Amino acid sequence: MDNNRVYFFDTTLRDGEQVPGCQLNTIEKIEVARALEALGVDVIETGFPVSSPGDFRSVQEISKAVSEPVVCALTRAVKKDIEVAADALRHARRPRIHTGIGTSFFHIEYKLNSTREKIIERTREAVHYAKKFVEDVEFYAEDAGRTDNEYLARVVEEAITAGATVVNIPDTTGYCLPEEYGAKIRYLRENVKGIHRAVISTHCHNDLGMATANTVAGIINGARQVEVTVNGIGERAGNTSLEEVAMILKSRSKDFSLFCGIRSKKIFSTSRLVSSLMNMPVQPNKAVVGRNAFAHSSGIHQDGVLKNRLNYEIIDPKDVGVRQSSIILTARSGRAALKHRLETLGYRLEKNELDSMYVKFLELADRKKELKDDDLEAIAGTSRKKARGFELAGLQVLCGNSVQPTATVTVNTENGKITETASGNGPIDAAFSAVKKILSRKVQLEEFLVQAITRGSDDIGKVHVQVENRGKLYYGFSASTDIITASVEAFLDAVSKIERSVKQ
Repeated sequence: MDNNRVYFFDTTLRDGEQVPGCQLNTIEKIEVARALEALGVDVIETGFPVSSPGDFRSVQEISKAVSEPVVCALTRAVKKDIEVAADALRHARRPRIHTGIGTSFFHIEYKLNSTREKIIERTREAVHYAKKFVEDVEFYAEDAGRTDNEYLARVVEEAITAGATVVNIPDTTGYCLPEEYGAKIRYLRENVKGIHRAVISTHCHNDLGMATANTVAGIINGARQVEVTVNGIGERAGNTSLEEVAMILKSRSKDFSLFCGIRSKKIFSTSRLVSSLMNMPVQPNKAVVGRNAFAHSSGIHQDGVLKNRLNYEIIDPKDVGVRQSSIILTARSGRAALKHRLETLGYRLEKNELDSMYVKFLELADRKKELKDDDLEAIAGTSRKKARGFELAGLQVLCGNSVQPTATVTVNTENGKITETASGNGPIDAAFSAVKKILSRKVQLEEFLVQAITRGSDDIGKVHVQVENRGKLYYGFSASTDIITASVEAFLDAVSKIERSVKQ
């Protein structure tokens, strides 16, 4: 073990998947596992094989699909569990069995109906039996957070004596304070015979909102493996967030002087993959990966960020895979933010013009939560149809459950009308593919959002798209009762801004 390294044990596919409604099939689990491998996690806990045939199959297939991380399977301190886990892991290049038992008074008395001595005996037997199948055995003392330290040390020592290579100290109920949890890890380091032969691991839950703080306290006191999940998903209030611990170690590197293998620029894309597949939205204000993590709407903050990002951002968005910070225009925004956004749209205003427009901006901002480019151009007195370099002249779509979606799009350009036809995964995808055929520039669709702004079957849908061209982002908007038409118009709106930007 490298004592200067923190090993990342990801349990998104086991503890994270226990969240109601977040279950994945085997194909989806393999996709997440490969993303975690690319992210650089050291250990992937792939499931609880004895729990169901589906979980067994997932552990088995992930063992074949990844090669770099340790592949881990969970068991109880039960021989049958261990045998099934060993079978599921037989194709893994680097297998680990994770076995354990409850050690707190509550678990021993009410869950297991056992005694302290019998728990120590079962610990020894489970680890010893697991060692018959794999060399790498991790032992967990469930509810260690509420287990008295003296007894916990006895259990951990027994596990290490039996051959455990990792000892997991879970704060299963999220009860500990950071000082308590850190002291618990320190006590084990100082009082367990042979503790140097095993890696101490943290596994903290977020019931009181302290999972990350407790995990960091564990690292400070000698833990060298952290058990985490992407986006902090998990039972009840969730687990420690992988992205939070990784960026704490990176941002505070002078304080920790510890290495971890997480490739931070893949954090955002992995977060979005997990959110999408598990149908678990990321809260907007979530640290590191939330939509607002790098968004600024206060005028004071916007001015500071525009002058120097370090005024209000301790993490460079690019370090986690986010292209750039967001300046959100609201009634709290100042002139600096308004000027910045206008310049990205191609407007260069004199000071008196900016002052005049700012008054109008505030009047509209007081009536709306957030102002978009459409609003600014309306204030500037510019007709979007005249400003747009590309205009939708015709759209015809063929789709249904028995045909390949196909779209024919006609666009007015500076060189006259151009018509193209393309197919796609759906009517909107087909229409976008047809538009791309018309364009002379290569654009990449980065974001597509549809929002209903009225109610009923005749809803007006507002479409927002974000496209990338040569490393720069451009936004497009449109609204219509025909959502496909609105989508194409929004796409053309974004493309028109690229053309306008090039010509200026």
